[in-house]
This record gives sequence, C-alpha cells and structure tokens, in this order.
Amino acid sequence: MKLNNNSIIIISGEPYSVFFELFFKTLTNKEIKNYNKPLILIGSKNLLIKQMKKLKYSFKIRVIDENLINKIKLDNKKINLIDVKFNFKKTFDKISIKSSNYIENCFLKGIQLIKKKIGIALINGPISKKHFLNKKFPGVTEYLGSKFNKRQHEVMLIYNEKLSVSPITTHLPLKDVNKKITKKKIVHNVKLINNFYIKKLNFKPRFAVTGLNPHCETHEKFNEEDKIIKPAIKHLFKKKIFIDGPFPADTIFLKKNLKKYDVIIGMYHDQVLTPIKTIFGFNAINVTLGLPIIRISPDHGPNNQMLGKNKSNPQSLKKALNFLKKIRAN
Repeated sequence: MKLNNNSIIIISGEPYSVFFELFFKTLTNKEIKNYNKPLILIGSKNLLIKQMKKLKYSFKIRVIDENLINKIKLDNKKINLIDVKFNFKKTFDKISIKSSNYIENCFLKGIQLIKKKIGIALINGPISKKHFLNKKFPGVTEYLGSKFNKRQHEVMLIYNEKLSVSPITTHLPLKDVNKKITKKKIVHNVKLINNFYIKKLNFKPRFAVTGLNPHCETHEKFNEEDKIIKPAIKHLFKKKIFIDGPFPADTIFLKKNLKKYDVIIGMYHDQVLTPIKTIFGFNAINVTLGLPIIRISPDHGPNNQMLGKNKSNPQSLKKALNFLKKIRAN
C-alpha cells in the first residue's frame, strides 16, 4: 500500500478568493485539528504566507515535492503544501484573467496526483467561471469531466445529510435546457447517485423527481413529463430504485414532502440549487460523481468583495472534510 493514499487533495483555486481565509479558519476548528487523513494543499507558498500574516493566523508549512510524496509519511501538524509559483503584486487584489495560468497549474498538479492514485478525494476552492473557464466549459464540474475523459458522465450532487439535490442539466441557459433532457441522462444520473449512496454512505436513498414545466403541464405538443421524465422514472422503478414523480418544483420542497425523500432530482440548475441553498445555506457541499475520484467544492463562490476582511463563513469547507471522514474508502 502506498503512503498517503488516503490523503485529501485540496486545490486552492482563485488566488484572490476567500479560500485561504476559510482554510485557516477550518484548521483552527476542534473537529479538524485531529483530522484522520493527511491534507495536501496545492497553491502559492508566498501568497499563503502573506495572507496568513495579514489575517493574523500562524501555521507551520511543510513544502513537499509531488514526485517524492510516497517517500514521506504525512500528518496535519503542518500545512502540507505543493508550491505553485504565482507572480503577484498585491496580497489582496481583484479577480482577473491574470490568475488563469496559476489556477490551471494547480489543477494539473492535483489531477497528476489523482492519476498516481494518491489520495481518496479532491477538494477545490472557488474559481471565476468568467475568467478561468472563459466559455470553454460551463463549470468546474464539466472542466474536470473533460480532464478525466469523462465528459457527459459527470453528475453534480449538492449534498446535505438531511436532503440532497441534483440537476439533470447544470450550467445552461434556460432556453437550452429542454434540448438536453433525455431519458438516458436521467437514468444515468439517478443510477450513479444511487450507487454512491449505497457504496459510500451505506444506505439506499429515496428519490423524488421534478417536472420541467410549471405544474408538470404544458400546452405545447411535446410534453417532457410524458415523453421523457415519466418513462425514465418507470424504468428506474423497475430496477428496484425507490423513486417518485414527476412533482411540480414549486411544492416538492414543502416540509411535509422533504421528510419522504433523501435526494431531489431537478431538470435544471436553479430549479433545485436555489431552494437547497435557501434551506441549508453554507451547510451543504457540491459533490461531483462519475470521476475516478470524489470531487467536492465547498458551496460558496470566490466572494472577492470580502477578501481580506476575515469575516467569511468556513462551514461548507468544514462540512466537506467531515463528509470525507465518514465515507467508505472502497
């Protein structure tokens, strides 16, 4: 067995986000101090040190060579850092396209570690879709799917132990959503999530599926509920998956309904992400399934306007790490 193959790889993401602040706050948390898996941070050592001093935190840093990572036994007494060079003039600055090469290098080093089978999961800090992805990919979910040759297989799950949601289409304009909803896609996503719950969380989830149209009705000749969604649900039910629907999206999130289900499958991004964030705030994490490794993004953006103020909430990053404590390794 390789050393450190149970590590958590953490990509710092946008350098001018609040991620380093959230990371520092998380390390001071009692639940995380004695974390049972090595944390490997990928980012700029110089920027890390300068932001640490400015925000008045004090941690020792262990700079590690990714090529020698299996020759040392890591622990979390120091920050385990893979240093990625970043030329910056200010400790805190505005987000711009100038950070793109640095972010790409961070991701590539993380992906390289995954392909070497170091670590059980990847956490990435937030990035700016406008500047880093620059229309090449709608989101990091799809970016990573491409890097692992799993494009169109990746699935977004916004997870909370009480209720999770998953959109069939992710970062798409509304005018394009109906073109991308298929029976095959719904079946693929639900099966992947169902297997994840059974294998990693050790229980069988109960699914609810929303319709696409208001009240699951339309005056158009083609009705997505009848032609796509209902046949997909029927197929999954025959496969012994606990699944109901389609339900109108405006009522499925009522309290009496939430007690009946563990996962709500929506047809588009904001249909399910808006209510889940309203219900749980930062107490949820974005999990990408369908990759060679579990990828998690704490459920917050770069929050550039709060950079350097030391007021951001680390709850989602703490939740990501605590979640990875309990999942099965197999």
